[in-house]
Amino acid sequence: MDTGEDEQLPPRVEAELEQPLVTYWHARERQHLRDVYAGVRIKKFPEDLRLMEHLMWLSRSQAVVELGTHFGGAALWFRDRLRALAGYGRVPAEVRVVSVDVRQDKARAALPAADPGYGREITLLEGDITAPDTARRVAAALPAGARCLVVEDTLHTYDTTLAALRHFAPLVPLGGFFIAEDGIVDVPGLRPPGMPGGVQPAVRDWLASAQGAAFRQRRDLERYGLTCHPGGWLQRVR
Repeated sequence: MDTGEDEQLPPRVEAELEQPLVTYWHARERQHLRDVYAGVRIKKFPEDLRLMEHLMWLSRSQAVVELGTHFGGAALWFRDRLRALAGYGRVPAEVRVVSVDVRQDKARAALPAADPGYGREITLLEGDITAPDTARRVAAALPAGARCLVVEDTLHTYDTTLAALRHFAPLVPLGGFFIAEDGIVDVPGLRPPGMPGGVQPAVRDWLASAQGAAFRQRRDLERYGLTCHPGGWLQRVR
């Protein structure tokens, strides 16, 4: 493998049995910030992506609503997983990713290099997730009757997480999932520098509300030993 190919791979992480697990965790956390999908920055743990793939299959997701786009690598990954589901006949052929961010400059610059035709199945929408009108615009961009997975990856504060749950959880069908990402901001020793936290308290307060009572927190889905989203895997049960 030449040097140019090496530079496209994430940094290597060594698992040393003598080191504390938290040391390995922090090395993996630094690594995932530099990971890519189809040459576009993705910034998600492989273990979390694998579980999302399971949930998309189980819930027959035809669409994904992604809150927080950044460069767009995750939008591509979700689109390709939806294409695979359609190829297996698990969902209708008309798949869609609607990815929301305040600004979409980075994604609009990065995505065409990976797929010039990304706009056929990926909608980049600019908006504030705390504004109710943004959720209405997202709903209008989805295929009619599509079963939807919602993934919240914005500021990871109490206010933004709670607003995302209130405005976008109604898009999740019975049996479907809402993923509130990066609950690690509320775990001492795992919180990335400069992040105030508030994800897990927001999830807890929302689940105690009348709207949240329709969902169940699925801690049992944290299957791979490492996750950035403790307490954030939520399923609509009624």
